[in-house]
Amino acid sequence: MKFPNTLNLLKSLIIVSILGTIFKCTPDQQNDHTTWSHYGGSPDQSKYFNGSQITKENVNQLEVAWNYPIEDNSFYSFSPIIVDTIMYVYGKNNSLIALNAVTGKELWIHTDLRGLSRRGINYWESEDKSDKRLVFTLNNSLQEIDALTGQSITDFGTGGYVDLRIGLDRDPTSIRRMQSMMPGVIFGDLVILGSAPGETFFSPPGFVRAYNVVTGKLEWTFHTIPQPGEFGYDTWPKDAYKYVGAVNVWSEMTVDEKRGIVFLPIGSPTYDFYGADREGTGLFGNSLVAVDAKTGKRIWHYQTVHHDLWDYDLASAPQLLTINKDGKEIDVVAVATKHGFVFVFDRDTGEPVFPIEERPFPASEMPGEKAWPTQPIPAVIPDFTRHEVTKETLNPYFSEELKQQWYARLDTAKSGLYIPPSDKYETVTMPGALGGASYGNTGTNPEKGIMYIMAQDYASIYKLSKVVPVEPVLSDDEKNKISTLYAGSCQTCHGEEMKGGGAGPSLINVGARYSYDEFKTLLSEGRGRMPAFVHIEEATVLAMHRYLGGSPNRFRGMMNASEAPEITGPIVASGGVNIPEDTTRAAPLEDYPEDVIHPEDRYTTAYGTEWQALTAPPWASIFAYDLNNGTIKWRQPIGLDSAFTKGDKTTGAPSGTIRKGMVITSTDIVFATGKGGIVYAFDADNGKILWETTLDNESTGQPGMYVVNGKQYLVINASNRFDPTSYDFSKRPGALPKGYVVYSLPE
Repeated sequence: MKFPNTLNLLKSLIIVSILGTIFKCTPDQQNDHTTWSHYGGSPDQSKYFNGSQITKENVNQLEVAWNYPIEDNSFYSFSPIIVDTIMYVYGKNNSLIALNAVTGKELWIHTDLRGLSRRGINYWESEDKSDKRLVFTLNNSLQEIDALTGQSITDFGTGGYVDLRIGLDRDPTSIRRMQSMMPGVIFGDLVILGSAPGETFFSPPGFVRAYNVVTGKLEWTFHTIPQPGEFGYDTWPKDAYKYVGAVNVWSEMTVDEKRGIVFLPIGSPTYDFYGADREGTGLFGNSLVAVDAKTGKRIWHYQTVHHDLWDYDLASAPQLLTINKDGKEIDVVAVATKHGFVFVFDRDTGEPVFPIEERPFPASEMPGEKAWPTQPIPAVIPDFTRHEVTKETLNPYFSEELKQQWYARLDTAKSGLYIPPSDKYETVTMPGALGGASYGNTGTNPEKGIMYIMAQDYASIYKLSKVVPVEPVLSDDEKNKISTLYAGSCQTCHGEEMKGGGAGPSLINVGARYSYDEFKTLLSEGRGRMPAFVHIEEATVLAMHRYLGGSPNRFRGMMNASEAPEITGPIVASGGVNIPEDTTRAAPLEDYPEDVIHPEDRYTTAYGTEWQALTAPPWASIFAYDLNNGTIKWRQPIGLDSAFTKGDKTTGAPSGTIRKGMVITSTDIVFATGKGGIVYAFDADNGKILWETTLDNESTGQPGMYVVNGKQYLVINASNRFDPTSYDFSKRPGALPKGYVVYSLPE
C-alpha cells in the first residue's frame, strides 16, 4: 500500500523538526556513548551513556516529561532507539512509530508490522548521512524502512526483503521459525544477525550471518555447527551437522568497533536436555566466540559448558572493559552466564584473565548419554547465584503443607550443579533455564572496569521421559478409520509402531509439527517417496492428524482484524513489503536422515519453570563486579513482590530481572528496572538507592537515554500489564496509560 499524498508533507515536517526546532547537539554528542541509536545504546552493548546533566545530586528530581500511549492490549518488549531528534517505538497494533523525542508528537506511523523483532530494531546511516535506514527482521525476513519517511526500501534485497530461511542447509520452505527476538547488531555496512530456530529435536541450525545493509547481499556465514573440514567438526559425531539444530545466538551480540571483532554468545544444541545423538563437547555450543566482523572468520573461542544438558545458553551481552590488573592495563571481554558465573578473557587472545578450573561432575545414567566428565568453573571470581536447593533453603513463606510436599520431593530428587537429567528421578536445577543473567541484564562502565549484572535465582525441575506417540481421545469409529488407513497405506514404510526403520521415517508426534492444513496438504500431494493419498475422507485425515499429535485448532495467533483498534495519526505505509507465499511447503525435518547412526529412543522434559520462588530470598539482585580485582563491589535486591513478602524491598521479586534492563551513566548512576514496575537509580560506587519510583504499568524493554538541546532524558517502555504476583499500579488515581514514559529534570 502506498500513501503518496502524505509523503511530501511528511518530509517537510521532518526537516522542520530537525533543522528548525531541536537539531542542536551538545559537544558531548560528538564523543562515544553520547547517543542511543542502537539496541543497548551502542554496538558494544554496554548500556553506558555519556551525559552530564543528570547527577547523583539531582537524580531524585526526575519527573515525567511526556508519555506515549500504545493504544492496545498487545504485549510489547520493544526497546526504543533515538536518532538525532527522533525516537522510534512500537505500538498501536504492531505499528512502527517515529516520534519527536522532545514532545512525543507523532511524525509517521508504519502500520501492520506484526512479527517485527520483539526487542527492537537497528539504525544505519551512510557516511554523508544522506541515507538513513531502520533495519529489522519481520516474520523470517530482513527488511528496511527509510528512517525519515517511514516508507519501505523496495530496492533492498529482492523486492525489498531477504528471506532468512535460505542458507541453513534445510529446505527453506520447511523452516517455520528462524528470526530472533533481538535486532542483531550493526558494524559498518553490515547487519549481523543471530537466530531462534527452535529447541526441539531436528530444529534448523542457528548459523550467524552478516548482510550488506544497502544491497541485502549475504556477506558471510559463521557455521555455529561446524561442517566437515571446519574447525570443531571433530567435537561432534560425524553426521551431527545433518540433524542437530540451534547452537544459535538468540540474544545480544557485542561489537568491538576499533578491533573489528563481533563477540557471539552462543546457545545450546538440540535437544537441550538429552544429547545421546551428539556425543562430544559440541563446539560452538555454549561458547563465547570472537569473530572477525568483516569476514566471519573465527579468531578465538571459549566453551563455558561442555555438552550442555541444562539449557545453559549464553544469554547476556558480552561486556567490553579496560581493567587494571596487577598494574597492567588489559582490554577484556566478560560474559555472565545463566548458571551464575563470570568469565573474563583477554579481548585479543581469548586467554582467561582470571583462573578457570576444569572440575569433575557426575556422569549421566541415561541410555547412550555421555555427559562430559568436567566443566569449567571460575576459580577466583565469585558466582552470583546459588547452585543447589535443599530443605534448609526452601522458601520460608510456603505454607506448611507445601513445605511438606517439597520435603518429600527433595527426598527423592537430586539437586546440585551439573547433575544430568534423568528419567528415574527429578533433578532440581539451580539456576534453571530462566535463571542467572539473561538478555538486557549486563552493562558496564567500560573505563573503570566495573561490570553490572542483574540476575535471578530461579530453579527448574527436570525429569526425562521417552518420546512416545500422543494418545488423543478418539471415538471407536475414528480409531477404526485410522487403523484401516495406517495398516493399508502407511505401515509398510513406517513400521507397525510408527518408529520407521523401513523406507519411511518415524511418525511419532509428527502431527505436532504441522497445522491441520499442512498435514492435509502433505497427504493429498505426497512428498519424496511418499505417494499422494487423494481419496481419503476428511474425517479420517482429521482423526489421523490428532492421533499423530496434531491440534486442529493450531494457528499463528494473529489478532482478528475486526478486534484490532482503529489506528489514527500520520500513517504513511502498512505491512512492510509484500512477500509472496510459498507455492509449496516442505515438511520440517522430523527424523534422522537415512544411513545416520542414531539412538533408538529420544527423551524430553518439560522446562519445569513453575516455581519462580522455590528458595528463600533474595530472588533477584543487581551486582557490581570490580573486574580489576575480580570481586563483588556491592549487591542490591531488584523487584517488588506482592505474593510472599507483601512489598518487602529487601528480598527482590521472584523472576525479578527477566525482560528488564539498565542504563549506566558517566555521572556514576546505574538506572535499572525491576519486576513490579519499579525503577531504581543506584549510586554506581556503593549501590545506595538515590531515587526510586514505580511505573503505572510493567516495564519489559531495555530503557534508553538521550540528550537533545542539552537536556537529558530517560525513556522506559511501560506498556505491559502486571502479573498476579505484583501490585497493580495501573489502577491508582492518575495512572498513565500503557506506553512509553520519558523522564527528565524539571525546567
